Amino acid sequence: MATNSQPPPGTGDIFPAEAVSWRAVEDAARRVFNLYGYGEIRTPIFEFTEIFQRGLGNETEVVQKEMYTFEDRGGRSLTLRPEGTAGVMRALSGTDAMNGVENRVYYIGPMFRGERPSAGRRRQFHQVGVENVGRVAPALDAESIAMLCHFLNEIGAGGFKLLLNTRGVPADRKPAEDALREHFAPRIGSMCEDCRMRLERNVWRILDCKQEQCQAHIAAAPDAASLFGSSSREYFDQVCQILSDWDIDFTIEPRLVRGLDYYVHTVFELTHTGLGGQNAIAGGGRYELNLPGMNRPVCGVGFAAGMERLLMVREAMKVPNPELQGPAVYLVSLGAQALSTNRKIAARLRRSGISVMLEAEEKSMKSQMRSADRLKARNVFILGESELTSGQAVLKRMADGSQRTIPLDSLEEILKNEQ
Repeated sequence: MATNSQPPPGTGDIFPAEAVSWRAVEDAARRVFNLYGYGEIRTPIFEFTEIFQRGLGNETEVVQKEMYTFEDRGGRSLTLRPEGTAGVMRALSGTDAMNGVENRVYYIGPMFRGERPSAGRRRQFHQVGVENVGRVAPALDAESIAMLCHFLNEIGAGGFKLLLNTRGVPADRKPAEDALREHFAPRIGSMCEDCRMRLERNVWRILDCKQEQCQAHIAAAPDAASLFGSSSREYFDQVCQILSDWDIDFTIEPRLVRGLDYYVHTVFELTHTGLGGQNAIAGGGRYELNLPGMNRPVCGVGFAAGMERLLMVREAMKVPNPELQGPAVYLVSLGAQALSTNRKIAARLRRSGISVMLEAEEKSMKSQMRSADRLKARNVFILGESELTSGQAVLKRMADGSQRTIPLDSLEEILKNEQ
């Protein structure tokens, strides 16, 4: 039995010293995505279950095994979001995106999957993701990939490998599925139990299997894309050409399908050696979602990256993490009258955008100086009865121990000049 201080398995607490690194990555995402015209969208962390069943596909691993589903008081089935795209598409399905108008949005937040926790994988994990919804064009697929590469370089996660493939369109699938079944059927007895079920339910999922006993059979499978129609192959060729024009290196990986059924045309994944065996850090592609109540699919292109994995890559790359900033000043109060005055000073400084800390009650000078040091305060302002009488007090710079006497009413101006 876990102690009360431990969170549930597969989850974790993010304390202030660690949160500054999370904010650095989130701020970089907002900065880069804004350069490409994307705005932030925030959707609920739970949706009606059918949003994911219809959107992701009933035969996917996520829907079959990993969703956290429950009933509300009205008996409606709800699910904690296992990924971000379906909820975003549900939200945008009520906008002009359904009429072919391009919508550019990004999201940052927690997702939930009931899978075995491992390095970089949690049951509550966090993603930063992007969706370009409403239009279909190879140039938009290429731009989405380029923006992801830009973001990864911005956070110091360079050195990644970009894998690229095409899923074609639904009309292309039958010849490819027949060829894959013909290949795997005589070999399925030596493959994992999941792949045996996938052979009948969804043969594409076999290509996404990570079990060692299945890898040789998957490597020998036919290239499904070679069986697609000419329009699908031309679409993919245009994506590749645009990426080449932008000097973005990529490797075409015929076995790459991604794990969800909504993908069409371009799919991509980025891996990094800084993660070891489980090396995927981001991925996405173009998709069509058939959502409940819609008479036609919602189309878009986008990607998602796991925050936990991005932070692991930054650590492996030895990217310096920001330090938790201490207050600009710690107000030391010597006596009741000084404490009362410092409370007023603190309120004034905070209204001016200056971070301040002080004791809530009277404490010894030694105790207050210890607190200032523990909080990494940049300055200490010492106020007592004599300082109140003279109108001047000591301002000490903690980095080098230098101190000077300043008029009480000059503190705000001095601290602003330091910022």
